[in-house]
Amino acid sequence: MRDDISIRKPRKQDGKKIHELVKSTKVLDVNSEYLYLLQATHFSNLCSVAICEEEVIGFVSGYMIPNENNTLFIWQVAVDENFRGNDLARRLILDIVQRKELNIKFLHTTVSPSNNSSIRVFEKVAKHYETQMTSCEFFTKEDFNNQHEEEVLYKIGPFK
Repeated sequence: MRDDISIRKPRKQDGKKIHELVKSTKVLDVNSEYLYLLQATHFSNLCSVAICEEEVIGFVSGYMIPNENNTLFIWQVAVDENFRGNDLARRLILDIVQRKELNIKFLHTTVSPSNNSSIRVFEKVAKHYETQMTSCEFFTKEDFNNQHEEEVLYKIGPFK
């Protein structure tokens, strides 16, 4: 594992780099630059970036689910292809979950069934916290206008 990678909350100046990183994955839905600027400012406490040589090489975005106390929803996970294999996705997620002021007890996310690497990341998170991970149907293909695989809801927790 590389020791020249730092993990922290995003800052406004990271917004453009986050947008470019997400675009470079060629698999994630790319949102507007404006959204990534909002995530890096208004929602920075619920997001995390990995930095190497002043470049954003990893990004995780999340939000607290309304009316579900202490439940973090992980929305997007992006890691630069040159830095995969450094356990960055899991480390970025743990960085958010471990922020004491958030008091996170559960983590939810959706993953397409064919995205085995993401499923493995969330299995590692559950193993790290020695808790369970369950799954259920959430969004079907018919819920989307465009060609989009279904999204399975994964629930991890409770965290101790």
